[in-house]
Amino acid sequence: MSIPTVPEIAESNIREHLQKLQSYRDAILRQVRRTIVGQEDVVNLVLVVLLVGGHTLITGLPGLAKTLLVKTIAGALGLSFRRIQFTPDLMPADITGTDIIEEDITTGHREWKFVPGPVFANVVLADEINRTPPKTQSALLEAMQEGSVTVLGKTYLLEPPFFVLATQNPIELEGTYPLPEAQLDRFLFNIVIDYLNEEEELEVVNTTTGGELVLPEPVTNAAEVLLFQKLVRRIPIAESVSRYAVQLVRSTRPGDGIAPDFVKQYVNYGVSVRAAQYLVLAGKARAVLESRHNVSCEDIQALAPPIMRHRILTNFHAESDGITPDEIVRRLVAAVPTPKSGL
Repeated sequence: MSIPTVPEIAESNIREHLQKLQSYRDAILRQVRRTIVGQEDVVNLVLVVLLVGGHTLITGLPGLAKTLLVKTIAGALGLSFRRIQFTPDLMPADITGTDIIEEDITTGHREWKFVPGPVFANVVLADEINRTPPKTQSALLEAMQEGSVTVLGKTYLLEPPFFVLATQNPIELEGTYPLPEAQLDRFLFNIVIDYLNEEEELEVVNTTTGGELVLPEPVTNAAEVLLFQKLVRRIPIAESVSRYAVQLVRSTRPGDGIAPDFVKQYVNYGVSVRAAQYLVLAGKARAVLESRHNVSCEDIQALAPPIMRHRILTNFHAESDGITPDEIVRRLVAAVPTPKSGL
């Protein structure tokens, strides 16, 4: 395995790297727009995930171009892409790879050889991840958490950058194995894809029925993506904004003194510390993508729904009153005071 060489970032050339990243962003979006119509927010969130170095869950109905979106962005970034269709009979070895016996035809000597599975790619699309049993899900989740897979007691490192973008269908629950909350917590975002508007849908129909789809041209590569990930972590954030992110997270926990009454009424368990980490990191990436060199409270507020919606566990009172995690987050953003310095 060849690990891309990433140069060190000096204080003197941070601004130069930021300008380069922003020019790449424009080039990537141009390539994506050649294939993908609409879904501006979704595309931006996926780019944030790639800059942070996390993984994301994509929830949406069939036929909304989830697979095409991920494949297109991977192609524009110059990253290798593999798709795994999760089914009830999928086994862990179908994801990680397995050892086989290989015989040298000249000497007759036999030896074990590892054959890598589809997880050995930069971008892995786990299609309908909730359709496979927990044992198989755990094989992918180990790769997400550790950046490696273990086969027959031997560990194999995955080549960075490594991203998992998992999809799930929100309407078909029969025959599925929902991800446990502890595993959901490993996903940076839960991105919800909705229908296009009429004009965008008309454009999709005209584009896809009039000729061949245009393939994206790579505008960057794995080494540069890793450089941009390091660069994002160097973006400054005011203590008041970091504290605001922490207070927003702590307000989701019913047992915390600052939790609003509606949280105590509707929430069983709030979000973890990981949510606060992701709010800050993703906030830095969002700021960079918008050509800003500092994180604002607006960044934190905009990223709160995709980061928190799959981490907030509501109770039966919420279900009976029709209160969703998204509604909880909306109320929290309105209830938690915003520091003046973060405006």
